[in-house]
Amino acid sequence: MVVWKRRIWELYEGNSDRAHRFRYGLLAFDLATILFIVVSSFMPRQPLVEVVDILIGAAVAADFLSRLSICPRPAREFLRPTTWADVAAIVSFLAPIVGEGAGFLRILRTLRLLRTYQLLDRLRADFPYFCRNEEAIIAVLNLAVFIFVMTSIVYATQHQTNPNITNYVDALYFTVTSLTTTGYGDVTLQGTGGRLISVVVMICGVTLFLRLAQVLFRPHKVRFPCPTCGLQRHEPDAVHCKACGTTLNIPDEGAD
Repeated sequence: MVVWKRRIWELYEGNSDRAHRFRYGLLAFDLATILFIVVSSFMPRQPLVEVVDILIGAAVAADFLSRLSICPRPAREFLRPTTWADVAAIVSFLAPIVGEGAGFLRILRTLRLLRTYQLLDRLRADFPYFCRNEEAIIAVLNLAVFIFVMTSIVYATQHQTNPNITNYVDALYFTVTSLTTTGYGDVTLQGTGGRLISVVVMICGVTLFLRLAQVLFRPHKVRFPCPTCGLQRHEPDAVHCKACGTTLNIPDEGAD
């Protein structure tokens, strides 16, 4: 492996402090990008916004090409939806007229980054609260990602033709009222495409809400792999695995 490629691999896949800081930086960049997308939806298209678009697009493209360069089989990456989401985001930022509205798909990259083993392992080590509530946090993030993506789809497809949706807040309002089945009816999506989007929001939203409720209200258990059968979840005070009876040695976070 050539030197430059080795250095890139160490940043994206390594376990050094430098690699962890780099991945935290990527996460911060993704979150800042999402914030910019939302804020810029309220602003008129100005030269400064265009410049920021190009800078973000260049950064996203550099990240995409770097990850692609260290893949053993780069062609397989194009079978992943998140890869095409990155491509759409790059086009949107570098050529807004061609790909207007697709930049919101960048949030899918944030979700993928949060699901990488290295970052999750680091979050567990750095933040005890995350370790204790990992499943609930991931469930909330899944719901937040769905809300944001659907809000952005509603905005991108409706803001030019629907007088009731002029910015992200209008689209968010419609998405949340549909997800919660409140359905005030003061904002509706127009056309057959709009009705299909509404159906997807309602069906998928109810499923995600049920999943989140299951995670939040089921009894608390700790994640600790049984050395014999591999069962992951146990009671906090478990001494033996309930599946195979193997003696467990679950670390007590409260021990001195």
